[in-house]
Amino acid sequence: MFSQLPAVERMINAFRRLPGVGRKSAERYCLHLLTLPEADALEFSDAVRKARESITWCPQCRNLTDTTPCAICSDPRRDKGTLCVVERPAGAMALEKGGNYRGLYHVLHGVLNPLDGIGPDELHIDLLLKRIVSDNFTEVIIATNATAEGEVTAAYLARRIGDLGVRVTRIAHGVPMGGGLEYADDLTLAQALDGRSVISRER
Repeated sequence: MFSQLPAVERMINAFRRLPGVGRKSAERYCLHLLTLPEADALEFSDAVRKARESITWCPQCRNLTDTTPCAICSDPRRDKGTLCVVERPAGAMALEKGGNYRGLYHVLHGVLNPLDGIGPDELHIDLLLKRIVSDNFTEVIIATNATAEGEVTAAYLARRIGDLGVRVTRIAHGVPMGGGLEYADDLTLAQALDGRSVISRER
């Protein structure tokens, strides 16, 4: 059977690593790519390879970029006193699309999850804290997702950042519980930012 061929099975498993892609979807993607003209299929794989080679993490905010630092960190028009902490690059991308936030970002690339062995060291929280102090931020907005792990991470960050004497706010829950920033519409994100609440005050 087509899907049981070793090369195809490997391709299916590769697609299944993508979020939201199950077995049937992965099989459809494989079938589509394998029936494309060879030039089109190779162009697809080459685009993935080149993007993976050229895109890296910004050394300041840890967002995805092809320049060092990224375009947001190096933009003189951004509000240098406000920092928004998100779980993943998709969260920063969603807020940028909304167009209402003009500060800087910091990407954690995950959330605290002791069961999976993800603690403060794995998220490089120390780098975040050093950046807050060295760059003299006056407000840190915690925009982790409204999940159990996101809330635990927000509470931990609020305590650690609050100890630095910096104002810490949490985005309002216009973002649905259990959902991610990348799935919210622009209006919802704008309301969440505008309605953010203080979770740690300046000392």
